[in-house]
Amino acid sequence: MAETTLTETMLAEVLAELAELEDPKIRKVNEKHGDDHGVNLSKLRALAKRLKTQQELARQLWATDDTAARLLAMLICRPKAFARDELDAMLREARTPKVHDWLVNYVVKNNPHSEELRLAWFADPDPVVASAGWALTTERVAKKPEGLDLAGLLDVIEAEMKGAPDRLQWAMNHCLAQIGIEHAEHRARAIAIGERLEVLKDYPTSPGCTSPFAPIWIGEMVRRQHA
Repeated sequence: MAETTLTETMLAEVLAELAELEDPKIRKVNEKHGDDHGVNLSKLRALAKRLKTQQELARQLWATDDTAARLLAMLICRPKAFARDELDAMLREARTPKVHDWLVNYVVKNNPHSEELRLAWFADPDPVVASAGWALTTERVAKKPEGLDLAGLLDVIEAEMKGAPDRLQWAMNHCLAQIGIEHAEHRARAIAIGERLEVLKDYPTSPGCTSPFAPIWIGEMVRRQHA
């Protein structure tokens, strides 16, 4: 009971600190990308570093449904401590792109149930959930491709990427590029699919950044590997 009260007190203190870090200018920029928070991420990471790993506090921060609190939760949690169904529920509750991305990249990828969740999410009818399955598949394409049907993945991308909703399309495009970058035997086909579908061909890219258009992305990353 005393421990619960202590955690609740700490939760209140942390939420108050997050409120103090709120910057309307940062919120305005973030809202353009669908993220409803105004906390500088460097300051958020500094707060997480000070708090260190606290799984129970992380769960309570997540339960607030506040975006900044959820981002902090993922920085102080123990990824391996979450059950499979808990992570599935969390992903479906993740309302904003940044929370969704951090949950997949910082937590799910480091959880023992990641492969099971990859397979379940990959075929999910919700395109945002499916995009998480594709993100985990892209990770495997790069780091552990054994057992993946890369030609089959290219078949699905060729048939479905053009008409996919934004988040899912982005994730499929990343997988297409990663296959082309990492697997020379599939490179020509990956580039050809990208050129034919023209997904993200006109995406605005800042100077010095690589275009997300798969043929350019693949070409640039392969060039760097051989430089």
